[in-house]
Amino acid sequence: MRILIAEDEPVSRRVLESSLRKWGHEVIVTGDGAEAWEALRREDAPLLAVLDVMMPGLGGTEVCRRVRDVPRAVSPYLILLTAESGKENVVAGLEAGANDYVAKPFDPAELRARVNIGLQMLGLQKSLADRVRELEEALSQVKQLQGLLPICSYCKSIRDDKNYWQQVDRYIGKHSGVQFSHSICPDCYERVVQPQIDEMRRKLV
Repeated sequence: MRILIAEDEPVSRRVLESSLRKWGHEVIVTGDGAEAWEALRREDAPLLAVLDVMMPGLGGTEVCRRVRDVPRAVSPYLILLTAESGKENVVAGLEAGANDYVAKPFDPAELRARVNIGLQMLGLQKSLADRVRELEEALSQVKQLQGLLPICSYCKSIRDDKNYWQQVDRYIGKHSGVQFSHSICPDCYERVVQPQIDEMRRKLV
């Protein structure tokens, strides 16, 4: 998994990068919020980010807010890294769109567990997004016939909304995507076709 980290403190940034790489992740390193935002706004942005709350210029909380303003089928999972113990800062971050937070100095085992939770959530999001896309594609191919259809009592033609009369098979095929193969039912064969065959035989005798 590609994971972005945004941390302005060099030592903490190196420890964070080393830990994530050791767990098998590809790491994109940024040193401030503005750089992190530029990376996260791209089409190929990482789907998981660890953001320090307190950074010069653009903090992690504001980065979260900006990311959430961009609609996406699969929204990035955002973890805030904070040295502040006040609940107000944690609440502000979560309200801005963060999914989770880890206190500094972070415990590697805790960080790994929270990252794994993020990966599970992203997997569920992607699965749901794929399913929604499949349903939308299926629905786009479905045409439904509904309402009152005027049909001729004699020839069984159907009148469309432009007052044109069409054969039943042509009308249904146009409005539903159904394809017809023509045949003759037993009743029609006995009532229509057989008398014609008999008549032709009589003329040949």
